[in-house]
Amino acid sequence: MKEIKQNSCLAWVLAARPKTLTAAVIPVLLGSALAFGDGTFQNVPALLCVLFACGMQIAANFINDLFDYQRGSDREDRLGPERACAQGWITPRAMKIGIGVTLLISCLLGLFLLYYLWGKLPHGGWELILVGVLCILFAFLYTTFLSYQGWGDLLVLVFFGFIPVCGTYYVQAYTLNADAWVLSLISGFAIDALLLVNNYRDREQDALSGKRTLVVRHGERFGRNAYLGVGIIAVLLCLWFVYTGRLTLLEFIWAPCVYFYLHALSWRKICLIRSGKKLNKVLGETSRNMLFLGLLLAVALCY
Repeated sequence: MKEIKQNSCLAWVLAARPKTLTAAVIPVLLGSALAFGDGTFQNVPALLCVLFACGMQIAANFINDLFDYQRGSDREDRLGPERACAQGWITPRAMKIGIGVTLLISCLLGLFLLYYLWGKLPHGGWELILVGVLCILFAFLYTTFLSYQGWGDLLVLVFFGFIPVCGTYYVQAYTLNADAWVLSLISGFAIDALLLVNNYRDREQDALSGKRTLVVRHGERFGRNAYLGVGIIAVLLCLWFVYTGRLTLLEFIWAPCVYFYLHALSWRKICLIRSGKKLNKVLGETSRNMLFLGLLLAVALCY
């Protein structure tokens, strides 16, 4: 990679980790697709939800970059993509400002959504303020404490499943139903595969840093099996929509089943590679698989 000027635009783009925005967009896409299928889709709330989700994802990436650097977790033996503060691309002081600006923009987007929906939601919209506060609070708690105690996978289910999927559906349909809850679990488990392959790759470095992820706690074999398991659970949950008639058997085959085939191929590579930077390729494949499921499932739910 060419030399990157400190605090430059390129440095900030790299620090934002654009590839991770897929995980922010997919839950909103699924919640919107469900609303579209129910005839309640609204473009303004959907757009604000995706912008808020991307803003919070970028803020969380900045927070993770800064605090891991300050804790000394981003060492020279790091196997994952390079981090901005550790590489000197962005100074810690500038990163703190970037975190503040990104969170401010996200909050303004949330307030605009609240203003747009004021008087339309069952509880007047105050519930959205609580959700926003929780998103900001846990963006900090995840990096500074919870991820080091092995809570990352549960938080993925909440903040990449229940909150964005149900939240997106709620601000368009003004209600929640069983379909939204099941879809939240599908999104959460599919996206958790990204965290699992990250933690599997970094298990030895995490153990040295005192980061007690589930893979560190339960071992390499658990990490491999958990990666396969979350894919299986996501696909099995899709059968709910076959049961309710939202998906035909043909749609189930060309969306969830094809996703699982790709997921199983990625799992096979994990079993063969086991360790090292080559697992970054599986990380990219996992993101692709997740995007594939999200897009095709969204299309199927729209009709």
